[in-house]
Amino acid sequence: MALSKRQILFSTLMLAGASAVTALLYMNRPATEIAEPAYVPVTVDAVEAVKETIRIPIQAQGTVSPLRRTALVAEVAGRVTEVSPTFNVGGFVEAGEVMLRIDPRNYQTALLRAQSAVASAESALAQEKGRAEVALQEWRKLPAGSQRSEEAKALYLRKPQLEQAEAQLLAARADLDTARDDLGRTIIKAPYEALISGKSVELGQYVSPGTALAEVFSVEYAEVRLPIPQSKLDYLDLPGVEGYRGGAGIDLYTDVGGELTHWTARLHRSEGVFDERSRVLYTVARIEDPYALRHPGRPPLRIGTFVNANITGRALHDLVALPRHVLRADNRLWIIDNEQRLRDRKVSVLRTGGDLVYVSAGLDAGELICLSSVDSALSGSEVDVVSRVTSSELRRQYTPGLERDTGAAVGSARPAGRADASDKAPVAAASPAANDAGA
Repeated sequence: MALSKRQILFSTLMLAGASAVTALLYMNRPATEIAEPAYVPVTVDAVEAVKETIRIPIQAQGTVSPLRRTALVAEVAGRVTEVSPTFNVGGFVEAGEVMLRIDPRNYQTALLRAQSAVASAESALAQEKGRAEVALQEWRKLPAGSQRSEEAKALYLRKPQLEQAEAQLLAARADLDTARDDLGRTIIKAPYEALISGKSVELGQYVSPGTALAEVFSVEYAEVRLPIPQSKLDYLDLPGVEGYRGGAGIDLYTDVGGELTHWTARLHRSEGVFDERSRVLYTVARIEDPYALRHPGRPPLRIGTFVNANITGRALHDLVALPRHVLRADNRLWIIDNEQRLRDRKVSVLRTGGDLVYVSAGLDAGELICLSSVDSALSGSEVDVVSRVTSSELRRQYTPGLERDTGAAVGSARPAGRADASDKAPVAAASPAANDAGA
C-alpha cells in the first residue's frame, strides 16, 4: 500500500514538471512572420517563327532498275567459235563491241553464191538488152504495111524477155542482201553500252535461230519508280504534255556498310495513271551513269538497290518549319506572348511526313513558340525563356544536307516514320531546365 502511494506521488511530480516546461516554452515562443509565396516562372526553350519560301521534300522509296534490258538471241545457226574476254556475267561492254562470233563459213559460201547469181543475172540482162537493140534495128527496116499490133511489136522487140532478165537481177540482188545480212548476224555485238546480266552459251556450243545467248541492260541511265500519295501531289511540279522540263532534283540514299551513301537523280516523268490498289501515282527518277564509268570518284549505284528518295518539291511561300514534337493534338501549339505567358493556339499545317511540320497559317513572323513539353494546366503561366533559336536555324539542324545536292531548300532528310531521338538532341541540350517545365 505504501509502495502505491509513492508511485502516485512520483507520477504527479513528473506531470507537474512537464506542464511547467510546456508553459515556459509556450511563453517564450518567437513571433510568427507571414511571408508572401514566391512564384518561380517555368523555364522553357523557344523558337522564333521565321516565314520562308520552302521546297518541301516528298519522301519515297523504290528499287533501281535499268532503263533498257535486252535479251540477245541467235538469228542464224552455227557453232560459237569466238567469245570476247568481257563476255561474262557482270562484264561491261561498249556499244558495238563484239561479244561472240558464230561459225561464218556456211554464210560466206552462201554470200559467194549470191554474188555469182548477181553477176550471172547482170550478164543475162546485158545480153537481153543487146538482143532487144538488134530487134529494134530490124523492126525499123520492115515495110510500113508489115507492122502488126502492139503485142506483136513487144514480142518482136523482146520486151518480155528483157523484163524477165531485170526481175531475175532484182531477185539475185535481194538474195545477195540476205546472204550478206546472214553473214553479219554471225557477229553478235552489244546494242548499247551495257552490263551483261546473264549468258546462256559458251565457246564451242551449237546454236540455232532463236537460241538465247545473253541478257544485257544499259548502264548509261538507270531509273527508280517512286510512289507519290495523292495527298502530296500538290507539293510537286507535275509534268505537262511534254513531260518534265529539267526535272526536280532528287537525293537518293541508302545505307552501305553502316553509312549513308547519296546519289543525285532527276525527276524524268510520271506514269500518268493512279495505281488502283494503293491510290498512288508513280513518278520515275532517272540517274545518269549509275555505275560511275565516266565518274570514277563516285560510288556505283547497282541495279536492284533499294533506295530512299527525297524529291524536291515546288516553292511554297510563307511557311514556318517546326519540329513535329511541338505540335499537339488538333494542330495546337504553345505560343509565348508579349507578357511572357503561355497561350494555346490552333494553327494550320501542311500534311507531310518526316520530323518537321510546316505551318501555313496561324503564326506571325517573330512570334515565339514553346519547344518544351508543357502540361495543359500551365496555360497562361509566366515562363522564362532560357534558350532561343529561329525556325530557319532549327530546320537546318534537322536537315544537315539541306542544299547539298538539290540546290534548293528542303525539309526532313529521312523518310516519313523514320524519326530518330538523336535529331532532337541540339534542342534538348540547349536548356536542362526544359525538363523541369514538363514535370
